[in-house]
Amino acid sequence: MAKGNARKAGKATNDTSKKANKAGNGTSLGFEAQLFLAADKLRKNLEPSDYKHVALGLIFLRYISIAFEARHAALFKDDPAAAEDRDEYLAENVFWVPKKARWSHLQANARQPTIGKLIDEAMAAIESSNDSLKGVLPKDYNRPALDKVMLGELIDLVSGIALGDPDDKARDILGRVYEYFLGGFAGSEGKRGGEFYTPQSVVRVLVGMLEPYKGRVYDPCCGSGGMFVQSEKFVESHGGKLGDIAIYGQESNYTTWRLAKMNLAVRGIEADIRWNNEGSFHKDELKDLRFDYILANPPFNVSDWGGERLREDARWVYGAPPVGNANYAWLQHILWHLAPNGTAGVVLAACRTEVWELRDEGKDG
Repeated sequence: MAKGNARKAGKATNDTSKKANKAGNGTSLGFEAQLFLAADKLRKNLEPSDYKHVALGLIFLRYISIAFEARHAALFKDDPAAAEDRDEYLAENVFWVPKKARWSHLQANARQPTIGKLIDEAMAAIESSNDSLKGVLPKDYNRPALDKVMLGELIDLVSGIALGDPDDKARDILGRVYEYFLGGFAGSEGKRGGEFYTPQSVVRVLVGMLEPYKGRVYDPCCGSGGMFVQSEKFVESHGGKLGDIAIYGQESNYTTWRLAKMNLAVRGIEADIRWNNEGSFHKDELKDLRFDYILANPPFNVSDWGGERLREDARWVYGAPPVGNANYAWLQHILWHLAPNGTAGVVLAACRTEVWELRDEGKDG
């Protein structure tokens, strides 16, 4: 890795949640694992690919409700009228949560047969009140195939996460739970899970090698945003703060893009994540930008990437990539977007060294 180079439960209740909290109070992997197992038992015959949106959507809703309630309490103490002023929340980067979307309202109605409809209405209300969440949240909890008793039990389970913890710690725990659940669902989906999730061990290695302290970070196929979450963790663990790095990404799968937006939101991370169904090769949303750090885990050995339509593309400085394999195209796309002293970390399938080893003398310094 060098500068300018691209190498490569039966029943789940609050008791279950409290027991998990008692086991580690959010400080151990066992805590997240217990929660995931409890939530997975509620899944019954629902496919993991469907259930992940159900569970992750509720975790997200609980997270933003905690942040909202903390801000609401602080405002109400000084000025009750200000506590209902939407702009007071947006100014502090806190999502505005309308009354009917607040977690306390959903929790109180968790056992009602209309809970699916209430959750859908809550998600729609949050989207309409927060521009950055438009088109992001799941809104199909009222579909007939979704067991409403299971939904109520899942709300009870999520309600118990970080119960009694200070607001900041509760939000951190929910962020960790969201991230753990993403990995758990990816494992359940097998090969398909790799389309939206890169294992944390791999991400940590890449981020540790690149050391993105400050500057622009980019992922051209960002999946659920794990590279960005780990980059922010790296910055904070080395004495930096949120905002020291500017995050940019692109994703061609709309459902995965939504997961990324929620994943970053529960971590309080602002980012410019673009979506279009043509992808980074055919509609590069950030074509004029160059980045200090690029982290990527592109899909391996894609044969139908439309390379025949891009024979004369300006990005192919080292020659046109093979039409039948996108690996070489990914590397050149990444090099094209590197700043003069930029560094890239890329996960790719094993390949012939003389073909994939690239060195740009102008960027290598």
